[in-house]
Amino acid sequence: MNNQNLFNRKYVVQGLFILMGLILLSTLFYMQVYSDKYFLSAESNVLRKIYTFPARGVILDRNEKILVQNEPVYDLMAIPNDVKPFDTLSLCRIIGVDTARFGRNFRKARRLSRYQPGSIEKQLSVEIYQALSEQLSRFPGFFVQSRTIRQYPDSIASHFLGYTKEVTPKEIETSQGYYRSGDYIGKSGVEKSYEHVLRGERGVVNMLYDVHNVPQGSYAEGKFDTAAVSGEQLISSLDKSLQKLGEELMQNKIGSIVAIEPATGEILAFVSSPGYDPNLMVGRQSGNNYMELLKNPHRVFNNRPIRGYYSPGSAFKPLNALIGLQEGVMDPNTTFFCPHYFQAGSHRLKCEHYDGPVALRMALARSCNTYACYVFQRQLTQRKYKNQRIAYDDWRKKVMLWGLGDSLGVDLPGERTGRLYDAAYYSGKYSKYWGYSTVISLAVGQGEMDATPLQMANIMAAIANRGYFIKPHLIKGIGKNRVINKEYVKKNYVGVDARHFEPVIDGMQDAVNAPWGTAIGSRIDDIVMCGKTGTVQNPRGKNHSVFIGFAPRDNPKIAIAVIVENAGYGSKYAAPIASYITEKYIKGTIAGRRAAEVEWMKKEVVMPDPPKPKVKKVAPAPDTLKQQIASNQR
Repeated sequence: MNNQNLFNRKYVVQGLFILMGLILLSTLFYMQVYSDKYFLSAESNVLRKIYTFPARGVILDRNEKILVQNEPVYDLMAIPNDVKPFDTLSLCRIIGVDTARFGRNFRKARRLSRYQPGSIEKQLSVEIYQALSEQLSRFPGFFVQSRTIRQYPDSIASHFLGYTKEVTPKEIETSQGYYRSGDYIGKSGVEKSYEHVLRGERGVVNMLYDVHNVPQGSYAEGKFDTAAVSGEQLISSLDKSLQKLGEELMQNKIGSIVAIEPATGEILAFVSSPGYDPNLMVGRQSGNNYMELLKNPHRVFNNRPIRGYYSPGSAFKPLNALIGLQEGVMDPNTTFFCPHYFQAGSHRLKCEHYDGPVALRMALARSCNTYACYVFQRQLTQRKYKNQRIAYDDWRKKVMLWGLGDSLGVDLPGERTGRLYDAAYYSGKYSKYWGYSTVISLAVGQGEMDATPLQMANIMAAIANRGYFIKPHLIKGIGKNRVINKEYVKKNYVGVDARHFEPVIDGMQDAVNAPWGTAIGSRIDDIVMCGKTGTVQNPRGKNHSVFIGFAPRDNPKIAIAVIVENAGYGSKYAAPIASYITEKYIKGTIAGRRAAEVEWMKKEVVMPDPPKPKVKKVAPAPDTLKQQIASNQR
């Protein structure tokens, strides 16, 4: 019986070995004969994985006119280990580079990997690609990889759109495997803030090459390829014609224009001057162009609408008046006497006019500093506060509800917060013995207060809406479904009741339309515009010209802020520029004498005086020095 069991076990074990052998043989047969997948892996040395780069998403203006599109270019690649002796000079002539540059790029590719494709020359044009394709069989180990680069039909909105550049090693490391060496990524503007939707998804083509380096097509008819997926298109809030006009008006000037649709928070115009042609940041000369632009002394890459710091000046007075009305420290009929100045302790703050007895409406129309100082004084000396430091912090919190002293959260990288210090700062600077007279300059938007042009335009949007704003943003829809972030539809209230706005708006209307107004340069026929000029002190040169406003008064369509640096009074440059932009947006055109004024403004040059050259002081010779000393003693 034991022998029988041993006999049975013997055949069981033999059967198991036979079964396992059959499984192994069938698997090997499947891998070698039927399975393209394993064949592809085994024969990868005769195939090349050609990555297909997706076209970045197109960016359109609010009327779906193209702001950014794509055009094809080609990269010359090489697998260093596959390269055989070839006519280097001939290849260099075809692609338009010298042999020294070619040698540097080839050595760099070889250092990275001898067996993986490396870039030799990037962004070849269609014409060069066609010439190269006819000769490629002469250059074993080389092949061409297609991609697209950005193209800007109108050469506008460079600070809004931004630019792309090749990824850095750090960006590759933190991309969780998405980016590879040679990929491009958004570096500024919406190209950066919306990179995740613009970039798309890379594809792969398994290209079969013969012994002559001639492509034979995709292996297995593309069975193992993956298609590239283009990036999502973006519908921006910009009005292309408005943006173009704004940039033309700001030629040969330094400053900014920001225009917002109050009802939606959509930014209609976003001008930073001086700007640059965004087409300079693409193509084979982009690196050289970038270095040349960096040499511009006026900092063309500075995104002034969100990074420029300016004292709001008189443009701050409507906001301060609204807080005063809400606090009940004055009403529209409250009158203060303006003797051409306001005395705050030992500090005298001058006013441009001698207004005498003046109430709110006239004070805003005439931009009376004295009136604004009295309103500020009353807010900080209310009896409900234990001391003026506490009152100041409460006032500051009310101001910050309007978006000052903090970032607004616009959908662009690099937005600055503005500047509005708390009471602790002043206590540290002056000890605890300070009050309204110490910071009285804040009443007129000067002193230690700075805002970005975007923040100034946003204040006007809040006044136009009678008490709230929607976060300013530049993209109104993503993809076919036009998705938008929820934070860009939410109302942000500024803490002032709607009933208080009309008296302030009355004064702003008179500033533009009354004969005694300071902003009559922004008057528009058939449109009731409300606004406020500002002449902002500039410690480094001439004063800045500022205007903020909105139009029309009822059912406002546009809120705007214009800053022209070193241009003097707000009524001279900023107010007219704002009116041209407003008229163009509301009416669709500018006609008659106003059209001639626009052409004149485009040609005006308002630039800061060039810095004086530094003169090195040379020490006098010893004998001369002795003579000077003797002379001084005499």
